[in-house]
Amino acid sequence: MLKIYNTLTRSKQEFVPKQPGKIGMYVCGMTVYDYCHIGHARVMVVFDTVARYLRHSGYELTYVRNVTDIDDKIIQRANDNGEDFSALTERFIEAMHEDERALSVLPPDIEPRATRSITAIINMIQKLIEREYAYVGGNGDVFYAVNRFQGYGKLSGKNIEDLQAGERVDVDIAKRDPLDFVLWKMAKPGEPYWDSPWGQGRPGWHIECSAMSTCCLGNHFDIHGGGMDLQFPHHENEIAQSEGATGEPFVNYWMHNGFVRVNEEKMSKSLGNFFTVREVLKQFRPEVIRFFILSSHYRSPLNYSDEQLDDAGAALTRLYTALRGVGITDVAIDAEFKQRFEQAMDDDFNTPVALAVLFDVARELNKAEDKQILAATLKQLATILGLLQDDPDSFLKGGASTDGLTEVEIERLIEARKAAKANKDWSQADSIRDQLKAQGILLEDIAGGLTSWRREN
Repeated sequence: MLKIYNTLTRSKQEFVPKQPGKIGMYVCGMTVYDYCHIGHARVMVVFDTVARYLRHSGYELTYVRNVTDIDDKIIQRANDNGEDFSALTERFIEAMHEDERALSVLPPDIEPRATRSITAIINMIQKLIEREYAYVGGNGDVFYAVNRFQGYGKLSGKNIEDLQAGERVDVDIAKRDPLDFVLWKMAKPGEPYWDSPWGQGRPGWHIECSAMSTCCLGNHFDIHGGGMDLQFPHHENEIAQSEGATGEPFVNYWMHNGFVRVNEEKMSKSLGNFFTVREVLKQFRPEVIRFFILSSHYRSPLNYSDEQLDDAGAALTRLYTALRGVGITDVAIDAEFKQRFEQAMDDDFNTPVALAVLFDVARELNKAEDKQILAATLKQLATILGLLQDDPDSFLKGGASTDGLTEVEIERLIEARKAAKANKDWSQADSIRDQLKAQGILLEDIAGGLTSWRREN
């Protein structure tokens, strides 16, 4: 039975879908004004893996992940570039999709955009005003009245009195309370805008997700996910908006993935340790990055370092090496390994333990005479994690750059070594092996006088 750690209850709970056999899951996506960074990659991979496993478990899943394509940062970046904001966002949406494909992240079922959801956003704000959860401020902006919502703070565990006491004196007379947050912003001169009952303007960030999630999945759905940094205030505000507007519970299970750290420090541009997915892909292979992300439990901090990525590459190489040379046929997989794998994933998607099961399969596969069942088991279970999708030989021969040494040149040197061994010229054979190793090519002599090779990661 699947158990999920629910941020709302601060406990691991048995997962019971709202509708038997069906799941609605919404994940906060990217604000598209720049390239995706490693933190975004973690959100993508984690919830892609959750979606893959839910489908493997037989659920009919509707996975929604939004795009925020209008906000202050987008407008500022477009102005800095001297381009229309929509041209900027289209470019970075396509770049995001390219990064996803590289990391074997399957597209969500629905990918709503804020700018295409304006009618739904306006309708939700109108409902909040009608139910006296929102008001028009002194500057024409529409604000959410936080003290009207009795459950505010239930997700983050924050107390509204403590929050109010901690707020500095707010000199903005537009709001009734310093904690109140904007739902609709009046447009400044030169800014993009949409017509609304309150004048020309644009939505606040928090209301976008409330409107898009409920439009796609209904007022009350199963799972809402995102990075831990969104827990407060973004997700707290989503609950207040959605439940205030509909009068229904919003989400049953809240999932938050942990932060990414770089060499044990918080990732930030000011520290100079900020990496985009594209930058990392120049140094490491996409599947290595995915494996690295899954090697930590999704709720734990993830420490990014070259050493960690090198270790991930070496580990992935061991799995591919076990599959090398085995023609996988359509056979029933090993029931015991499958059960152990599913037990790990049913325990709040524990991918590190699930990966450990894959290595146990690989260990047995290396020793087995009849390799078919174990090879199929390794391949099928890894597929649930989005791993081992490449041809083993292609993966093992397609590693890091080797100063221009081509496959033809490598094979020629291997043949020269074979000839040296046939002539009992062991010194020459060893010299060729050392020459290849110096260029990152590792040889393995196998049965029948054959030699296989792979590139070092």
